[in-house]
Amino acid sequence: MAASLMKTIGAGVLRAEHAGDTVTLAGWVARRRDHGGVIFIDLRDASGIVQVVLNPEDSPASEEVLHGLRSEYCVQVIGTVRPRPDGTSNEDLPTGDLEVVGELLNVLSPSAPLPFQIDERVDVDESKRLEFRYLDMRRTRMAENLKARSKAIGAMRRVMDRDGFLEVETPTLIASTPEGARDMLVPSRLRPGNFYALPQSPQLFKQLLMIGGVERYYQVAKCYRDEDFRADRQIEFTQLDFEGSFWGQDDVLEVLERIVSEVVMELRGETVEIPLRKMTYAEAMDRFGTDKPDLRFGMEIANLSEVFSDTEFKAFAGVLGADGGVWGINGGKLSLSRSGLDGLVSRAQDLGAKGLVWMVVEEDGTLRSPVAKFLSDEELEGIKTVLCAGTGDTLLIAADDVRVVGKVLGQLRLDIGQPDGNDELAFAFVVDFPVFDVAEDGSLSPAHHPFTNPGDVDVLVNSPEKAVSKAYDLVLNGSELGSGSVRIHDPDVQAKVFEVMGISAQDAESRFGWFLEALRYGTPPHAGFAIGIDRFVSILRDEPNIREIIPFPKTQTGADPLTGSPSRVDEEQLSELGIDIRPEVRARWVEEEDRADGEGAVET
Repeated sequence: MAASLMKTIGAGVLRAEHAGDTVTLAGWVARRRDHGGVIFIDLRDASGIVQVVLNPEDSPASEEVLHGLRSEYCVQVIGTVRPRPDGTSNEDLPTGDLEVVGELLNVLSPSAPLPFQIDERVDVDESKRLEFRYLDMRRTRMAENLKARSKAIGAMRRVMDRDGFLEVETPTLIASTPEGARDMLVPSRLRPGNFYALPQSPQLFKQLLMIGGVERYYQVAKCYRDEDFRADRQIEFTQLDFEGSFWGQDDVLEVLERIVSEVVMELRGETVEIPLRKMTYAEAMDRFGTDKPDLRFGMEIANLSEVFSDTEFKAFAGVLGADGGVWGINGGKLSLSRSGLDGLVSRAQDLGAKGLVWMVVEEDGTLRSPVAKFLSDEELEGIKTVLCAGTGDTLLIAADDVRVVGKVLGQLRLDIGQPDGNDELAFAFVVDFPVFDVAEDGSLSPAHHPFTNPGDVDVLVNSPEKAVSKAYDLVLNGSELGSGSVRIHDPDVQAKVFEVMGISAQDAESRFGWFLEALRYGTPPHAGFAIGIDRFVSILRDEPNIREIIPFPKTQTGADPLTGSPSRVDEEQLSELGIDIRPEVRARWVEEEDRADGEGAVET
């Protein structure tokens, strides 16, 4: 990197070979220490930290300036690099064996008193960090996370470029389309009463690019979804979006393997074993109770229904007689007290189970459990055999509808088995998703967007609840990194899918007519994927919350403490857009303002 006029080298770049060099540094005062009139500062810039020695007798700056130096002053230092005196090295810093003897110091910009210390050792409330995000970015953790994010995106682009993809930007003001979440709407001033939507994904436009002959497309896309927040979800997020013509599922998965390998090597220096593990949706649900299984540990769900086929235990017999089933997991050697075991029962009930049976394998091989006396010896032995139980193991058994049991045991599996702070990366592809999710009342709702290839159209029409789509997910350590599918390229099939989904021909034409028209002009078979960059990097960085990866995120309530958004706008703007605020909302505003005024009066 070429040196600027204000600095010739980065503070963190200096090494022993630079001893004797005269350098110009610029950055921030991370720490200031006064040792008998000689000032030591830790100078920090984007490359790292180096110690600078400033002696007023050598006139690097006036004594008044040196005395006034405070944390986060922005300064320029000209000085000479030298080894630190014996016994004063700092092994925690890459530059810890040397220092810069300052010959001139210029204060480029002073700093006001800080709202919090720029120090990783100081715990700061997240809302305060987000309010002053530009200061939070100076902290090592955030600075390294942003570098990792940039490196990950760079690695993704390298793969795309090598594979001949064309980077194309798609619009961010589009028509509202159903994609699984609420759209973020933008009112039109020139057409009052009409709205744009911010894209949940570039789905239809990347399909149009395939129709347009681009063949291989990608972009680092901003996407928006008005949905409830979680630790790994934001209303505004970034994804790597790509699509290819004349492709099927395997073509997409091969590209994803190259992307995953490149990013993991870039960020962690590790090799990913290729090909990645693959399992069907049905297998994932049967074995792990979720379509995004954490494969870093076993503890798989096992079907015990056959063991209890002739049981006289009424709780299990009743469920089996109602077309339910009995399943269990081996929790391993948990060594829980009775209250701890009862806590697992309460947790299962909170998750929707009617109850939970626990059993502990004693040293003599017997099963200790409140229900053991109601079970036959054959059933007790069958439980141990199916769950591969050994001495000290805790077994958890639930009986109910398959969906309820899968949810309950799948979550209990994570509660008691998911490794904490484990660096292992367990990738997997989950394929063959159902076209529809089936609710408890038997009603159907689309499992994916309506442009996913449904596979066998006859099954879709005659038995929609059994239809399996050509959709697939990439999973890492129990999190969904992204999803994709083979798309519908036949307009007749697309019309049939709309019909089965309950979208009338008239409604489909009014909402997607422009896209349906495009499908009629020689659309090639195509498939694609979108991988969440924020979530991917957060896992590789061992960050539990994607807000630590996003430069300027929102809080869990969708607020931005830095800019104060979302905010109200004045009446003139609303009038131009043809928008009025409902009376009950205005009344709530008044209540909030009165409450804020009252709280302010108390504080005063």
